[in-house]
Amino acid sequence: MAGQETITLGGGCFWCTEAVFEQVRGVMALQSGYANGHLSRAPSYEEVCTGGTGCVEVVQLRFDAGVISVREVLEVFFATHDPTQLNRQGNDVGTQYRSGVYYGEAAHGDLARAMVRQLNAEGRFPAPVVTEVQPLVRFWPAEAYHQNYYRSHPEQGYCAFVVAPKVQKFRKTFKHFLKEGA
Repeated sequence: MAGQETITLGGGCFWCTEAVFEQVRGVMALQSGYANGHLSRAPSYEEVCTGGTGCVEVVQLRFDAGVISVREVLEVFFATHDPTQLNRQGNDVGTQYRSGVYYGEAAHGDLARAMVRQLNAEGRFPAPVVTEVQPLVRFWPAEAYHQNYYRSHPEQGYCAFVVAPKVQKFRKTFKHFLKEGA
């Protein structure tokens, strides 16, 4: 199925997920934001950080399925964060940092669930994959200062010590998905 498709991914801090996917060939647009939760209005970053909104930090990406398939997008996603950690990624702890795939197209959800089952059956990780796979109910863009954060602040402490290693892992593991000039 070729054409433009959209999927929303929560892989812990959205700065990490965005930094990886901005280098992926076929990704046409990215936006850091907040997904699902129980609010009927856009939350602030500070509200999401309390863990009380039910929202998850995500990156919504639009990609060219003729260049990279949703399966390949999900392969990059599962390999560049720890999908076995419940409500955390490393030192980032809270429900806002949970691993999740949020979809608009049912086929994307079916594929993500099948990949979670496959990863668990193959024992690719030392613990079971706990990534939630749910329909995207709500998406709100994060504040402007969160967009392109790693690219704008590569020397910032979190970027240098947490984001950069994930980007390097992607670049080493998925050279064939690397955007030209990245």
